[in-house]
Amino acid sequence: MSTYKQIFYQVVFGTKYREATIAETHENELYKYIWGIITSHKCKLYRINSMPDHIHIFSDLHPATSLSNYVKDIKVASSIWMKECGKFPLFRGWQDGYGAFTYTIIEKKAFMMNTSGYLLKIKLNLMKDIYCEDLG
Repeated sequence: MSTYKQIFYQVVFGTKYREATIAETHENELYKYIWGIITSHKCKLYRINSMPDHIHIFSDLHPATSLSNYVKDIKVASSIWMKECGKFPLFRGWQDGYGAFTYTIIEKKAFMMNTSGYLLKIKLNLMKDIYCEDLG
């Protein structure tokens, strides 16, 4: 008998002290690196995006992989890479803990249709808020 799963996770975790250390100029390289980690766990990445102080990962989870080990492996490996590659000089690590939210197949379809726009709106709204605060 084979294993059937139909559950998806959105995982969110922040940088240490929520410092803005994820450089937008190199975020795509970070996404590709994390994609490789996810693939090595036999999981599928559906969406990834970030703000300067946190990251969102939307993926499935292989039945043989525990969520806590999955997130730990992503955080440990990406932290080492970010510190060694030289493209994130202010990065000091990820915060302890994470948020994880589950989605059904129906919710996944809706999330996939709306998430790019949703995450882009978050970025634009935060930039607008920061700009308004700077004008003060």
